[in-house]
Amino acid sequence: MTEVAADFLRGNPKLNELPDQALLVREAIGIIRKRAEAESAVWPLGLSDDFLLRFLRARDFCIDLSFKLLKNYHKWRAECPEITADLRPSPILNLFHAGYHAVLRSRDDSGSKVLIYRIEHWDPKQFTAYEVFRVSLITSELIVKEEETQRNGVKAIFDLQGWRLVHAFQITPTMAKRIAAVMADSFPLKVRGIHLINEPLFFHPVFAIIKPFLPDKIKQRVHLHGSNYIPTLHQHFSASILPPEYGGTGPAMSELCEEWTDHIMSSEDYLLSISQNTQPTEGPG
Repeated sequence: MTEVAADFLRGNPKLNELPDQALLVREAIGIIRKRAEAESAVWPLGLSDDFLLRFLRARDFCIDLSFKLLKNYHKWRAECPEITADLRPSPILNLFHAGYHAVLRSRDDSGSKVLIYRIEHWDPKQFTAYEVFRVSLITSELIVKEEETQRNGVKAIFDLQGWRLVHAFQITPTMAKRIAAVMADSFPLKVRGIHLINEPLFFHPVFAIIKPFLPDKIKQRVHLHGSNYIPTLHQHFSASILPPEYGGTGPAMSELCEEWTDHIMSSEDYLLSISQNTQPTEGPG
């Protein structure tokens, strides 16, 4: 077996560093495209080089795992119309304006994109859990276009201050399974870390519902920091990139939320173009 064949069989993180036009990258794209074309399946978003490269990078160019991820992504989209049917941000704009979600300007020391979610800014009377999860999917679909994010993945900070029973009741086992599927093997982003802060005791039963659906490698990347979170959170994220609300010296949350909301709204046409309801309904067979 040649070295290249071995890399494509087992995966090799070093291939992630190659430029888009490198011969090995082009070869891998060609292989996964031929495999997709040989399937009796509809690929609603096409099989462009840029699109396929997301899946290869997410699995370090292991062809089998990349192709499995490609199929799982389409299967998940077809099975979750509550989330994927309409990715326009305008119907949930008030959730963005409330300050629920922000993306840090700077990456962490490992090059990962860093996302922040604040539960106390989610009013369950106004927005369902499916609409709230759509926020995550919208952001994921935008940042996965970035080469550096494809290579270095994403980390999320969930501030559970304000978590109440009314939030917990929204997370059904079905919903938990769908959330876990995205983190596990249905979206072409490497989840490098999930950090929970200010988590109350009655959040743990909800986490217990989600946890069994997560693969071991994701479970190991979940960090519970509690209410005295700054010392341990800063072990993972430099204070220079965090907002002042989390003990950092970076831009304030209000500024970050506004920036990301503007970016999302400017991307509405693109998000509509990849919404499930604008595509053929058949998933991969």
